[in-house]
Order: sequence, then structure tokens, then C-alpha cells
Amino acid sequence: MTFTAANSPKDRLIVALDVPDLSSASSIVETLGDTVTFYKIGYQLAFAGGLEFAGDLVADGKHVFLDMKLLDIDNTIAKAVENITRTGVHMLTLHAYPKAMRSAVEAARGSDLCLLGVTVLTSMDDNDLAEAGYADNARELVLKRAKQAKEANMGGVVASALEAAAIRQTVGPDMAIVTPGIRPRGASAGDQKRVMTPGEAIAAGASHLVVGRPIVGASDPKAAATAVLDEMSTAI
Repeated sequence: MTFTAANSPKDRLIVALDVPDLSSASSIVETLGDTVTFYKIGYQLAFAGGLEFAGDLVADGKHVFLDMKLLDIDNTIAKAVENITRTGVHMLTLHAYPKAMRSAVEAARGSDLCLLGVTVLTSMDDNDLAEAGYADNARELVLKRAKQAKEANMGGVVASALEAAAIRQTVGPDMAIVTPGIRPRGASAGDQKRVMTPGEAIAAGASHLVVGRPIVGASDPKAAATAVLDEMSTAI
């Protein structure tokens, strides 16, 4: 639905609050202060009071990316999205299945919620997709789902930065490309398999970068976030 391009690195960096409880999340937000304005809340925190915390962040003027990866029958998707539009969060994910995306877009019509279609998880590679029964490799499936997201009038997609350039060629300039699996140079990839540095991701066409452990798990999270922002600024 709604996507507004941003040039400021601060508006394009999304810090993932992948932490076990509200105390940890509050501490990170307080530590980062005005350095970060955009946060992701996923399953881990959502089921520990994170949905209410999202409202607190919005009330404090922060942007919130609610990473719920919704997938269900059309009516259930529509009713969930209708409720989420009332929370004031800025981004919401659902799996990029055409029927689900069309239902979500209709339900969010008239709101400022940016709907994002999750293409292929950055923890999955070609072998994982084959094991799950997909005939397409990761790149083929990502581009197929990006095209379907554009056809459904979604606000954007979530994909590895490795596919960002090809996605940008496929969907054009008017959709968000949100890229998790971002790892600054020297950082461990962890359980991610398709990763890029912040500068590489921006140069490839990503509109937003999701960074979790390299910031949240750093000994100095604010310095880590600043370093990522500096690298993004250079690439921009």
C-alpha cells in the first residue's frame, strides 16, 4: 500500500528488537535514543508483550515494522490487517502468496500501512527450498513473488539484499525493498545464509535495512548503530 521513499539513513535503518522480554527491548530503545527511529518487532517479542510495546513506540514518535509474516484464509487475513491498521504501525509483513496479498491490500485500503510480501527467508538457500518441495531456486522464487507483490499493489517486499538489484529492475522505483540478513564487515552471519553489508545492500537498491544482532548484541549498541548509519550514508 503506502511507501514513501526516504533518503536519510536514519529513516532507512530498522533495528530488530529480537529480544526475549520488554525490559530488554526498553533498554535497547533507551540506549539508542535518537540515533534510531525505526524498530522491528517479530515473533519473539510480540508474544512477550511486544504488541502493546509497539503502541508505546508509535506514541513516542518511532516507526514500527511489525514482522508477523501473516498467512491464512482470505477473511482471516483481511480482519487481522483491518485491526493492525488501527495500531499506527508503519510496516507489516505477510507471506507473498497472491491471494493473501490481495486480501491484505483491500483490507488496508485508505490507511498508511505499508504491506510487505516476504519472498524467501534469508535463512533459506536453494537446498532448503528443494527440501520444502519448491521447484524454483531462491532467486527465481524471489523474483516471481516480487512480481506478484507488484501486481497485488503491495507496498513492498522483504528479500535478501543479494536479490535487491534484480528486484528493483522487476518492480521499479515505487516499492519498498526491505532487506534483513545485513551484516557489517567482520560480523558473524549466524543462522543467515544470504547476507550483505549495509553499503552493499544500499548500493544494490534496498530501501530499508533490518539489522538485529550486530546492533542489539553489541557491547556498545549506539556505536554499532552509528557505524551502520555511516556506512549507509556513504553508499547513499
